[in-house]
Amino acid sequence: MPTSPHAPTDTTTPAAGTRPSLTVLSGFWPAATYAVARALLTADPSLLLVRHDVSRVRDGAVRRVVRDGAGVLEDVRIALSHGCVSRTLREDVLPTLARLVRTRPGRDLVLMLPEVVEPQAVAAACARCLVDGAPITDLLRVDSYVTVADAEHLLDGLACTEDLRALDIHAADDDNRGLADVVVRQLEYADTVVLWGESRDGAYDTDRLSVLLGRMVPWAAQVRVDGDTVDAQALGRQLCGSRRHRPETPGVLARGLQGYLLGVHEPDPDCGVVSVVFRARRPFHPGRLHDVLEDLGAEMIRSRGHLWLASQPDTVIAWDFVGGGLHLGCLGRWLAALPERHWDEVPVHRRLAAALDWDPYYGDRHQHLVFIGLDLDPTDLRRTLTRCLLTDAELADGEETWRGYPDPFADCFPLPDLGAADRDPVDTAGDPA
Repeated sequence: MPTSPHAPTDTTTPAAGTRPSLTVLSGFWPAATYAVARALLTADPSLLLVRHDVSRVRDGAVRRVVRDGAGVLEDVRIALSHGCVSRTLREDVLPTLARLVRTRPGRDLVLMLPEVVEPQAVAAACARCLVDGAPITDLLRVDSYVTVADAEHLLDGLACTEDLRALDIHAADDDNRGLADVVVRQLEYADTVVLWGESRDGAYDTDRLSVLLGRMVPWAAQVRVDGDTVDAQALGRQLCGSRRHRPETPGVLARGLQGYLLGVHEPDPDCGVVSVVFRARRPFHPGRLHDVLEDLGAEMIRSRGHLWLASQPDTVIAWDFVGGGLHLGCLGRWLAALPERHWDEVPVHRRLAAALDWDPYYGDRHQHLVFIGLDLDPTDLRRTLTRCLLTDAELADGEETWRGYPDPFADCFPLPDLGAADRDPVDTAGDPA
């Protein structure tokens, strides 16, 4: 593992009460993200800023730069591992953080991620990967995940339909992510969002972006910064030492299932931004839902959640729309379709959320979708979705009839086999609590 040739090799581990804090900075527009990082160094020159320069990645190398308020402390070239930026960072970031904690004790850290890296990948590494046989959280405390959004480019990024490969900024040969996907993942994992600068279209549009971010990530604190006049001390107080990170929070598509906030219902436009939460206890008809998918995405910036399809009543289906594209996937089984012997394997927050809203016939099955866009018609949206639900007559036909509906989504969401011993019928009137 490359390290600074001047770094000492002391392996002292800080006591739990004296662990330094780590603030993770991400953002798709590195100029804005780096401007925030520099402001934090101005506010606290003792901070250690770790960033990886991937501008020469096509030449097979990444540079790791460590600096504080006084200047550069390390500038090291790292060979690209298996042609993958993400893998290279996984192999370098945690050992570097551990070494800095041990060799430069008492100093908090800021990790600035390259623009194509999603913060959830760093969080997963912190939770699962060991450094010298111990988790990195034995050495430091992850304080906050901060995402910086550049007001001049944010709306274009969210609306972009191109992928990273087309822009030649993909992180690996098999990296097929869309640009908008990356922007959204960075925003939605954050516990703090910084809106940097002003929209090129003026103050109203900047206000609109602020409202949009508030609807997209209502669980995150929002900080607005005028890029021309930055109060570094105030910004440092807002971003560092906040203790906002909650590692137990589920991924965004599982938030609604586990009782966490998935979105806010604000159907009245604010600067043109509309947010609609749609919930229902009856299932969608597969054919009718399929027929309106294109219409549902016409004016949408972001939509997420989970749904219940009549023809596949065992499956929780993920709904994930961004960048003009809709992705549907499997989130596992409804508790009502899961043998009770497996309920202990389900997160406790999901069992609690299901118990609070358990239906004696349908169990925990329900629809929970959030739609966010500009100048949406919430009444028309709700009317369209409601028409896709089963009618009273269709409900009366029962589950066996529903399973026989012609299904454009057939075989799209395979469930893992529970085993022959677990294929017995489940009493859906049971209580999961």
